[in-house]
Amino acid sequence: MRIATVHRDRISAISELGPVRLTLPAQAKTTEFAVGDWVLVAPDTGLLVRRLDRQTLLQRKTEGRRQAQLIAANVDTLFIVTSCNEDFNPGRLERYLALVNDSGAAPVIVLTKVDQTDDADGYLRQAEALQRGLAVVMLNAKAPEAAETLAPWCGAGQTVALVGSSGVGKSTLLNTLSRPSAETAQLTGTIREGDAKGRHTTTSRSLHAIAGGGWVIDTPGMRSLHVADVSAGLDTLFAEIVALADGCRFRDCTHDHEPGCAVQAAVAAGTVDPARVGRWRKLTEENLTNTPVQTGPRNNKVTKPRSKRR
Repeated sequence: MRIATVHRDRISAISELGPVRLTLPAQAKTTEFAVGDWVLVAPDTGLLVRRLDRQTLLQRKTEGRRQAQLIAANVDTLFIVTSCNEDFNPGRLERYLALVNDSGAAPVIVLTKVDQTDDADGYLRQAEALQRGLAVVMLNAKAPEAAETLAPWCGAGQTVALVGSSGVGKSTLLNTLSRPSAETAQLTGTIREGDAKGRHTTTSRSLHAIAGGGWVIDTPGMRSLHVADVSAGLDTLFAEIVALADGCRFRDCTHDHEPGCAVQAAVAAGTVDPARVGRWRKLTEENLTNTPVQTGPRNNKVTKPRSKRR
């Protein structure tokens, strides 16, 4: 079976015969499972016997919690959904990209509400500049052709997930992809006029069938997005800056004031955006601070948080 919903006190899955509420083993916790997990289940009792190995896993660091929050598992493509309005935020999109890159899934930026702007191409250029080879699509989530635009990633056997802020059209896009009945359609909401921020209409992660034979995982909007243990994801995201950093005179260059800094030389030459360099440095430092380290003798190591730099 495949995990369809995860709540604090219960888990449901989808089997060949339909939805099933699972019974967890005595020592298991719901937080150990993610929507999209494949599991073996005892057919007579509904007892979850074992979780199968994950192919990909999207997770995030949250303040006040030692364990990362599991968002979705076994996802082939992550649709990072954002609107062509005040919601568009390169810094936040870069955080999503770092997490997706590290998860093993392929990222796609989905620009919604293109029918409500006169500068859709401007948003497209900004999104494409965020990462080398990044796929970016523009659509109106309410239009029937939106499903056709996303069809290359939504074929039979494929799993996609929708992530992004509240109010960008994730629930509308889910309804467009899954074509639900009036009883099962996901609720949609409005946004505030002042800052284009939306209200939460999706309150938990859930797995839905796509009309073409694939699967889509819907997720609630995330107001905070911290990075931790995503060094590989950051290297992919900022590949052009990482390549420059290899040419710096000093190995421990902070790319701020040191002589012989190849990154600052590129900024001065106008070939690298200084704002992007600033976000790279910020995310790199945040990732270093939030990533735990292992210390102690061999075969008896313990995991400790890093001390913050001064």
